[in-house]
Parts: sequence; C-alpha cells; structure tokens
Amino acid sequence: MFHRIGRTVVRHPIWTIVTWIVAAVVIFLTAPALVSNSNESSFLPTSYESIQAMNLQQDSFPAAFTPAAEVLYQRTDGQPFTAADKALISKVTTELGQKKIDQVQGVIPGMYSKDGKYDLALVKMNSADTGQPSQNTAAKILRADVKQLVKGTDLEAKLGGNAAQALDQSNSSKTGGAIILFGTLAVIMVAMVIIFRAPLMALLPLILIAIVALGANGLIDDLTKLLSLQSNSTVSSLLIIVLFGVGTDYILFLMFRYRERLRAGDDHKEAMITAVGRVGEAIASAAGAVIIAFLALTLSSVSFLKQMGPALAISVGVTLVAGLTLMPAVFSLIPPRWLFAPSKRWSIEPTGSKFAAVGRGVQRRPAVVAVVAGLLMVALATVATGYKASFDFASASMPKTTESMVVQSTLATAFSAGSGSPATVFLSTDNGTPVSPGAVATLEQKLQGVSGVASVTPAVYDKKADTADISVTLSADPESAQAMDTVKQLRDVAHAAAPDGTRALVGGETAVYVDINKAINHDYSVVFPVAGILIMLILGLMLRSVVAPWYLMASVGLGFAATIGATVLVFQHMQNQSGLMFLLPVFVYLFVVAIGTDYNILMISRLREEARAGRTPREAAGQAIRHAGPTVAAAGAILAGTFASMMLAGNSLFSELGFSISFGIVMAAFVMAMFFTPALTALIGHAAWWPGHADRDHDGGHAESLVVAGHVPSEDDALAKLDQTRN
Repeated sequence: MFHRIGRTVVRHPIWTIVTWIVAAVVIFLTAPALVSNSNESSFLPTSYESIQAMNLQQDSFPAAFTPAAEVLYQRTDGQPFTAADKALISKVTTELGQKKIDQVQGVIPGMYSKDGKYDLALVKMNSADTGQPSQNTAAKILRADVKQLVKGTDLEAKLGGNAAQALDQSNSSKTGGAIILFGTLAVIMVAMVIIFRAPLMALLPLILIAIVALGANGLIDDLTKLLSLQSNSTVSSLLIIVLFGVGTDYILFLMFRYRERLRAGDDHKEAMITAVGRVGEAIASAAGAVIIAFLALTLSSVSFLKQMGPALAISVGVTLVAGLTLMPAVFSLIPPRWLFAPSKRWSIEPTGSKFAAVGRGVQRRPAVVAVVAGLLMVALATVATGYKASFDFASASMPKTTESMVVQSTLATAFSAGSGSPATVFLSTDNGTPVSPGAVATLEQKLQGVSGVASVTPAVYDKKADTADISVTLSADPESAQAMDTVKQLRDVAHAAAPDGTRALVGGETAVYVDINKAINHDYSVVFPVAGILIMLILGLMLRSVVAPWYLMASVGLGFAATIGATVLVFQHMQNQSGLMFLLPVFVYLFVVAIGTDYNILMISRLREEARAGRTPREAAGQAIRHAGPTVAAAGAILAGTFASMMLAGNSLFSELGFSISFGIVMAAFVMAMFFTPALTALIGHAAWWPGHADRDHDGGHAESLVVAGHVPSEDDALAKLDQTRN
C-alpha cells in the first residue's frame, strides 16, 4: 500500500502540492474564531461537588459572589495608613465602582490587615463569564483606572484575584508562545543544517510544516466548536511543538531512508518511492500509536484534557498524511544535488560510522547493555515515588513578578492566606422547607473546629430560608495541599453533620482543585491503561507478535517512571519546589509513551528487516542500530530540543513540561530505542516474534539490505538470494 502511495505522489507531485495548499488555506480561513477559557471550574462536569455547590449558589444567592478580582492598597513608604489615607482609599474604591466598566458589577470595601498597612477591596463580576476574555479586558481597565486614581498620592494600588491572574496568564502565554515558536524554529533549522549540511533542507521542512499547521489548526477549531469543547492557551503552545517536532521527525524518517537509497544508486524518484514504501508502515504505526494515546484523553472527566486529546490527535494525523504525500511530492521534485547542496556527502556511504560501532557493541554484549540501560531507568524511577502534585496553576503559568502574583504573595502574609478565596459551605433542605437555624449553628461550630480553618462567618439565608451559606476562611493558600486537606475535612464534617432531609455541599476555589485532583486520579486508572492496551494492539498487528509488544511497552513504561523521577530530582529536590504541576504525569505519559513508542517502532522495524535478510538476532540488532540509529538520534535530539524550548518561556509550568518531556524523549531515543530494545530483542531471539515469526517472513527486502551493507548486487544476485532464503 505504501509503495502505491509513494508512486502516486511522486508521479503527480504538482497536483499533490496544489491540493495541499488549497485545502490548508480554505480550512484555515473558514475555521471559527475561538476564545481561550481559563476558568478551572469549567474543566469539571456537574457530577462533582464543587460544581454542584457553585450552581446552588447561583440559584439561591444570585447576589452573592466570590471576588473576581481584588484591589490591594498600601502606602508607597510601607508605613501604616493614616486617617487621610483611609479616607482616600474609600473615595477611590467608590469612584472605581462608579466607572461602569463592562463585566464589573461592583467594587466593595473589604478589610484592613492587622498591622494596618494593607487594605483590600473586592470586585464583583458577572459569574456567567468567569474565565472569558471579556473579564480579562475588565481587569486590564480596572488596573489602569485604579493606578490613575492613586497617582500623585502616597498610595499605590495593585490588582490581583482570578480575573487579574487570567489577564497576566494570557499575556504571559502570548510571550511564552512566541518564545517557544522561535526557539522551536531555531532548534530545527540549526539541527537540520548540522545533519544535512544543506540550507534548503533546513528551510523546506519549516515551510511544509507551516502549511500542515494551517490545515491542522483549522480542523481543530472546527472540531472544538462542533463538540462544544473548551479552548485553552496551553494547548496552543503544545500544538506548536507537536506539529513542528513530530513533523520534523517524520521528515527525518523519510529523508534518511531516501538518502540511503540514493547512496545505493537509485534514481531520485525511484529512491523516494522506495523510501515511502519502506518507512511508510513505521511512520503510520508510530503515528497511530501517538493518535491512540491522544484520543484516549477523550475518556477523561476533565474538559481541558478532553479538548487537548482530539486537538493533538488531529495535528499528528494531518502530519502523518503530509509525511506520506506532501513531503515526498516536494522532495522528489528537487534534484538531490540541489536539495542537499552544497554538501556532497549525500551520495557517499560513510565508513567507520559511530553507530556501526555502537551496533557492534550491542551485538557482542546484549545482556550487559540491557542490564546497564535497565538499571539506569530503574534508579531514576525509584525517585518518582517522591512526586507531589501542585495545584497552583496561576503562579506556575506566569513569572512570580507579575502584578497578580505579587498581590497573591502579599495576601498570604498580610491577611489570612485564604482570605481572597474562602470555602463556601451550603446546607439546604431536600423538600424546600426552611432549614433549621439550630442545625446551621451546630454546623458552624463543628466547622470552626476543623484544623486549617482561620474563621467561620455566620450563615446567611436565601429568600426561601431553605438554604444557608456559611463562608469559611482557610489559613493556607487556596492552591496548597494544606488547604485541599482542610476542604476534604470540611466535607467530611459537613456531610456527617447534615440532618436527615438536608444536604451539605462544600464549594469554592480550593474545592474545585480537590475535585480536579479526584478527576485526574480517576483518569490515571482509565486513560493510561486504555492507551497502553491500544498501543500494544497496534504493535502486535504491525509486528505480528504477542511477545515483542509486551517488552516494548514495559520499556516505555519504565522510561515514563524514570522521566518523572528525573523531574522530581531536579525540581523538588534540587530547586526545592513544594511540588510539580498536577497535570505533569499526564503530559509525560502521553508524549513519552506515544513518542517513545515511535522510536521503538522505527528501530524494531529495521531490526525485523535485517532479520528477514537472514541475519541472526544479534547481527540484526547490530545492523538495525547502524542504519536506524542515526535517524533515531537525529529525530530524538531535534524533538527533545523543541520541547526544551518551552523552558525559555519564563514560568515554572513550561519549565517543568519542557524539562520532563525533553528528558523523556532523550531516554526514549538514546536509552530505550538505541540500546535497551535492540539488546532485549537480541537476547530473546526468534521467540520475540512469536507466533508470527515476522523475522523469517521474507518479503523482498533482502536486496536493499545487501546494498546498504556495502555490496551492490545485480538483479540476478538479488533474485538468487530471494530463492535461496525462501527455500
């Protein structure tokens, strides 16, 4: 099938290219415009308690609100407020509320800190638009207006809270996205120049992937709108890397085999057809594994992951189609002497290759190689047991010097750390009768006794008196593990104290984090196994074996644990961070398992090809490393470099993601695919291919194997060799 695809696109390159360009432009121009949503509560379905509490609050207390933003006042000299300062603060707060800023429904005077150096005003916004860009705009206007109102006085004012954090996060994402894009392009260009010594080979992949990106992004926007999914700026940053990183990988898979056939003496068009035919199955299987892993996220209960899965799957799927059609069509149009100019190395088979030496080492001592590689991964994997999750998504996604982060840190020291985002406890009757004041008072008393509670505000009742709202201020930061533990205790106490005929719900920002954590843990038990099983099925069908998929997936799983361990070691132990972003294991699993399988597939495909040429398992392992090793190394280095560019974005979220994924890709390419997998396959021998014995299924690949080994046979030689092996 892949030979037919290659022959079709190479014979009709102009039509292939024009079709791609027209389709990409039309899809992009007709795609809907989407807005990013930063509201964490929108990530969860209504079955979670925090969402039920939020809906109950909107129904029973429409006038009540959780502050969307907070104005923090202080003197410029850091001294306590004077009477004149307090009068000015009251005036500024009143004027700010009278400006009729869109989305702003009121600015309410808050409280003074115990030392008298800080004052907090609370901003109410339309709760229906929480996390939407319109509230980012409102926060931007509020910030500018309040600074103008205190200009020339002894006061300074800063805007914090969720809306301000969303604004700062959006600005940080734009900056980070630009840095990631330029970093990715720079890594790819420099690496391609080093590998091929040809400027055109550095530029063409970027142009081709840009065309692919147009179509992929348009399709993603169409699907997001069709399925009513939430858009998020973090996904957009990841798409840049996936498209350019994976796209470059597939180009390298293709071009290394194309160059190999040119060195064997093939005409450049026939060489491209053969290259597509030879690596097409490996690319399709690798892409299939990645797509399956991404689509498994649709089983997630978190809408952010639900949206990310199809988006990334589409990007890889479109890149796969381009790798088998657009890219061969373009490269086959250009004569090799121009494509690889000014280098002449493309036509010369290298001697004394370092990868040949590595292959000989694995061939001689596969047991030693497997043990050393395995022990390295096991050692790092043991560190992964110290992983701790952090839910401070806001501070992780932007520098700590941004204004909203400064406000957050100031609140934690000047006020109770949880003063800006209290927990809310609701007690309501099931039949609409008034709730008992005595039951509410008892509940308040029990809530006050929970460890981690700073204060409990007396309950307020709705108009029908069938629901009581109790505000509970926590002593810890809303995003901290301590606050989450406190909310869990609040839920236990509230549920136990609720009389028959009533129900208690605990909501608020921290409650949302508790439920997100619960949802993520559920996803670990569903998404990971489903993705793993489906990837194993792909491997089994491709290799026609039930043995090889097991140790291939086991090695990838070990690489996943080793990657988490290395990240824990660097960020928690060496940089003394309290924890790692709660979504980190999901990202590492997806990229390391899926892309790690890519490199394993490429290596074991070549190993099978060499085995079909009549080589022993050890010889096949050595030759596979010699020929596929450069491709795996180049692809792994470029993809790791593109993900590492995330570390330039200037926030801990992208630093953690960039380090962990790039490290995982290095492990997948240079430890698993280069050493562990070929060594294990050499040790297991023919049994690795049971029951299909794909290593003995001779399909005509022998002539090529003989060519690249250094002997150029005639057609009669090749046919004689085929007859000999078949008999």
